[in-house]
Amino acid sequence: MNRLRYLSLAGSILILLVTLWAALLRIGWDWPTFTPQLAGMHGPLMISSFFGALIALERAVALGKAWAYSSPILAVLAGLMIIFTPALIVPAAWVLVLSSALYLAVGAAVIQRQSAIFTWLLEAGVLALLVGNLIWALGYPIFHAVWWWMAFLVLTIAAERLELGRLQRLPNWAFPTFYAVSAMVGVGLALALAAPEVGVRVLGLGMVGYVLWLARFDIARRTVKLPGLPKFIAICLLTGYAWLGLGGVLMMIYGPIPAGFLYDAMLHTVFVGFVFSMIFGHAPIIFPAVLRLPVRYTPSMYGTLVLLNLSLILRIAGDLMTQRIWRLWGGLLNATAILIFIGIIAVTVIRSKRSAPLPS
Repeated sequence: MNRLRYLSLAGSILILLVTLWAALLRIGWDWPTFTPQLAGMHGPLMISSFFGALIALERAVALGKAWAYSSPILAVLAGLMIIFTPALIVPAAWVLVLSSALYLAVGAAVIQRQSAIFTWLLEAGVLALLVGNLIWALGYPIFHAVWWWMAFLVLTIAAERLELGRLQRLPNWAFPTFYAVSAMVGVGLALALAAPEVGVRVLGLGMVGYVLWLARFDIARRTVKLPGLPKFIAICLLTGYAWLGLGGVLMMIYGPIPAGFLYDAMLHTVFVGFVFSMIFGHAPIIFPAVLRLPVRYTPSMYGTLVLLNLSLILRIAGDLMTQRIWRLWGGLLNATAILIFIGIIAVTVIRSKRSAPLPS
C-alpha cells in the first residue's frame, strides 16, 4: 500500500501545480498554456481532483484497506485526463463521479468502525462532493456545482473540528447548535438547486453559523496561547474562520452570481482564505500520517501564512473595488505563498527522511 500512497500523493501534487497555473490564467495573466480549456477547468481540477484526491488519500490511509486507494487514484487520473487530453473532459467528469462514489464507500466503512456525529458529517461532505461532480458531469455550468464542492470542504473541516471538540467540556447546548447549523447548510444546498437566489444565501448563513460556533467553542482559542506548532496551527485556524465568515456574508449579500469580480471574491475567501489556511495549519499533522515521516514545524511557515493573507486581502479588495490589477497581483501572490509552503514541507520531509524515518 506504500506505493499506492506515494503514487496518489505525487499525482495530487502534480495536479495542484498545474491547477495553480490554470488559476493564474483564469484570473487574467496572459501566459502560455498547452490547452485552451485549462483556465476554465481550474475549479474542477482544484476541488474535485486535487482536494478530492488529497482528502480521500488521508481517509484511505486511516482505513488501511488497499481498495480505499481507488478513490484518490481515480481523482488523480481524472485530473490528468482533463489536463493532457481535453477531448476527454466529459469522461473525466464521470471518473470524478466514480471516485467520489468510492470515497463515499470508504466513509461508510469508517462509520461501521466508528459511528459518531463527526463521521456522519464527514460522509455528508463526501455526498456533497458526489452531487457536485454529478451536476458537472451532467453538463450543467460549473457555478451550479461549485456550491456543493464548497460544502464538501466546509463540512469536512467542520467535522474534524467537531471531533476535537469532544475533548473539551462543552455546555449542553453546544452540540445541538452545531447540528442546527449543519442542517442549515444542508437546506441551503437543497434550495440552491431549485431556488438558488434563496439557497446560496441560506448556505452563506450556515457558514457564518459555523464561524460563530467555532469562534466560541473551538480548541484553537486555547492553543493559540501555547508556543511552537500548537500556536501556529491555532493562528491558521482562527484566520481561516475569519475568511469563511467573510465568504458567508458575501454569499448572503450577493447570492448566486455566476461570474465576475464578486464571484471571485465569494469563492476565494472560502477556497483560498479558509481552506488553504486550514491546509497550512494541518500539514504538519496530515503529511506525517500519509508519508509516515515527521514534518517538523519551522517558524518560516508564518511567512507563507502572512503572504497568503496579505495577498488575499489585496485580491478581495480588487474584486470589491473592481480593480483588475489588484486582483491580478493578489492572485499571483496567493499562488506564490502556496508554492513556498509546499517547498518548506518538501525540505522538512527530505531532512526527516535522511535523519529519522519512521517505520511504514
